[in-house]
Parts: sequence; C-alpha cells; structure tokens
Amino acid sequence: MMSIVEKIKIYGFFGLIQLVFFKIKTILFFNRSRLIRFPIIIRGRKSIDFGKGLTTGIGCRIEAYPDKLRNDKLIVFGDNVQLNDYVHITAMNKVVIGNNVLMASKIYISDCSHGFYEGGERDSSPESIPIDREYKINFIVIEDNVWLGEFVSVLPGVRIGKGSIIGANSVVTKDIPSNSIAIGVPAKVIKKFNLETKKWEKI
Repeated sequence: MMSIVEKIKIYGFFGLIQLVFFKIKTILFFNRSRLIRFPIIIRGRKSIDFGKGLTTGIGCRIEAYPDKLRNDKLIVFGDNVQLNDYVHITAMNKVVIGNNVLMASKIYISDCSHGFYEGGERDSSPESIPIDREYKINFIVIEDNVWLGEFVSVLPGVRIGKGSIIGANSVVTKDIPSNSIAIGVPAKVIKKFNLETKKWEKI
C-alpha cells in the first residue's frame, strides 16, 4: 500500500485532496464501489448493477433506458471493473460486463443504434430523420479479464470472449473469441493465446 508521500508524488497535493473528496462521495453514494471520480452522468440508475469494486475516471456516462414493462437490470457490471475517463455505456436491452474488465478512456459501448442498414426489408431510408429511425437493439457481453484500448467502440449484438484484448481505435462489430487480440475497423483477430505453449501466436 502506498504511503501519503508516494501518493503526493503521483497525484500532487491538490490531486490527493480531490481524490479524498471523490472517495468520500463514493462511500456516500456508491458504497459497493472502490472509487467513483466526479462528474459522472448516470441515467436509469435503478436499471444498473454497479457490481463490487468499480473504479471510474472523470466524465463517464452510463445510461439505461428500460422498457416500462421491465424491472431487471439493463447494465450489469462484474466485480473490480475499471473505467477510465469519458467512457460512455448505454443500454436498451442488456450490456453485461464481466469481472476484472479494464477500459481505457473515451470508449463507447452501446446495445442500440438508430436504424437498420443491412440491405434487408427493415432498412432505414436516408431521407428519414436519424433520430426517428427504428432502433436496432441487441445485447452485448464483455466477459472476464477483457482489456479495451483507447477509443474502442463496441456495437450491438457483440460478445467479447474472456481474456481478450481490443486494440486502440478499433470498432467491434462481431464476436471476438476468448484469449484473442483484435484490432481494426471492423475489429479482426490478429493473435490468439496458446494455452499449451503459454504464448501469443499470430493468426
């Protein structure tokens, strides 16, 4: 455990005072969390399970928009999840985040989007107003021990397998298997961890 002197070296004196302020507010308003940095925007709090040991950076935005007939949790955090600055998570169906997930800053995770663009009968017309288009809604699951890099986007209907890493600026549009490294737009697997040799191998 770091001493006060070590913490001052890292955060600075006023930074440490701010950290103490955040910790007090966390105890008062998020008693199961480790540290919530403010400001934070939360919508639909009754539909969010923050898990145990959550840590956030500043400016995070966590939004749940439940159907009037539902009373279950739309956003579910596992234990010891860490979100860095300006992470935005929104759910209309279900977003499940596993234990020990680490997220860098400016990440976007949403189980919903405005319109359909797949070449099917439900396709949205570009002549329609974007905000009035039918929502595409599908669940998201991010399993245990996943690490998401800076500026990653995770789109509806995606499962990211346990232990996987998503590289910075990637857009995840399809499932990523466990123990993989994926990068790009759209994100593609470039390495997998060999459980026998204990090494990352190129695909």
